[in-house]
Amino acid sequence: MSLPPRSTTYQPNTLQPSTKLPRVGTTIFSVMSQLAVEHGAVNLGQGFPDFDVPARLIDALHRAMRDGSNQYAPMTGIPALREAIAAKTERCYGHRPDADAEITVTSGASEAIFDAVHAVVHAGDEVIVLDPCYDCYVPAIELAGGRAVHVPLGLAGDDSQSFAPDWALIRAAITPRTRMLMVNTPHNPSGAMFTAADIAELTALLRGTDIVLLSDEVYEHIVFDGARHESVLRHPELRERAYVISSFGKTYHCTGWKVGYCVAPPALSAEFRKVHQYNTFCTFTPAQAAFAEMIQAEPEHYEQLGAFYQPRRDRFREQLLGTRLQPLPVPGGYFQLVDYSAVSDLDDAAFCRWLTVEHGVVAIPLSPFYGAPPPGQRLARLCFAKNEATLDAAIERLEKL
Repeated sequence: MSLPPRSTTYQPNTLQPSTKLPRVGTTIFSVMSQLAVEHGAVNLGQGFPDFDVPARLIDALHRAMRDGSNQYAPMTGIPALREAIAAKTERCYGHRPDADAEITVTSGASEAIFDAVHAVVHAGDEVIVLDPCYDCYVPAIELAGGRAVHVPLGLAGDDSQSFAPDWALIRAAITPRTRMLMVNTPHNPSGAMFTAADIAELTALLRGTDIVLLSDEVYEHIVFDGARHESVLRHPELRERAYVISSFGKTYHCTGWKVGYCVAPPALSAEFRKVHQYNTFCTFTPAQAAFAEMIQAEPEHYEQLGAFYQPRRDRFREQLLGTRLQPLPVPGGYFQLVDYSAVSDLDDAAFCRWLTVEHGVVAIPLSPFYGAPPPGQRLARLCFAKNEATLDAAIERLEKL
């Protein structure tokens, strides 16, 4: 019996996968940066500097590549960098983590956040996030099978624009299923910072529980007005249960290099590394050698980073006072929130699109940072990690609103 001839008609692939992230589309940062390109707008949206990387760091990177540091690094990071991080941590916070057992170098802070969540969050676990929060937190939780529990910042004392934690609300959100609490100081998008009183509240809140703390501290060195960054690493009772995440990209103006690290006690680091080794395994080797040299040779760079950025913050805020946008306080980080309610009644996403298309300045709406944004909130985020010429060009356009 002969077989029927095989059909040569093309059959399109009709596979329709069931999405694991039904509420996630293209990140708002990519959307707004693309709009900036399309409309020739000044991009104060995505948080990247437009000034030079330190010359020593560039030279060290070139040297590392020429000297042969071009193959896989150890999974946890090259020993020289982990030792440099340990020394830097001791210099900044009075605690020297074990370079072998407690420090892991990652391909950016976002990878570290993803690894930490997946290391300890199981299906059905709850993770408390403080809104507004960076947009990679919730997808990491949901991909791990967990549930994000959103607690709003800034409600204490009826000041919706303080972005201070309301510890009574956070305490009320804890249930027997709570596995992790995620905090961020200095805070993105607002720049708010934890105080010593906040640290005391956080310590009391977690005492006697098995809740893991994830502390996102990528803007740790960008603090203003003589304030002290209250790193979890300063506080023994907190650091023994915490993943503390840092970013070289934020500290050294090289966000495109995508190098960060995580400090955690040995048991938590062991679980973290199980995820990391099958996620990226290791991180760009020449950059690791360059950062190891830079940290040791120029500690003044990270120690004076707040002083480097404060004149930019102050100048930009002064310029904004000549527009109809109202700047909010910025204790840390390199973002300036503005209240645009005197300009428009549009929601924040529509306003930021209008601002880009019609006035040539890109801002980031706050609604993507929330599970449910506050009704009537009229805030947008601008980045001042830019050259004066860039900020001046933006201000010239904003003055015409």
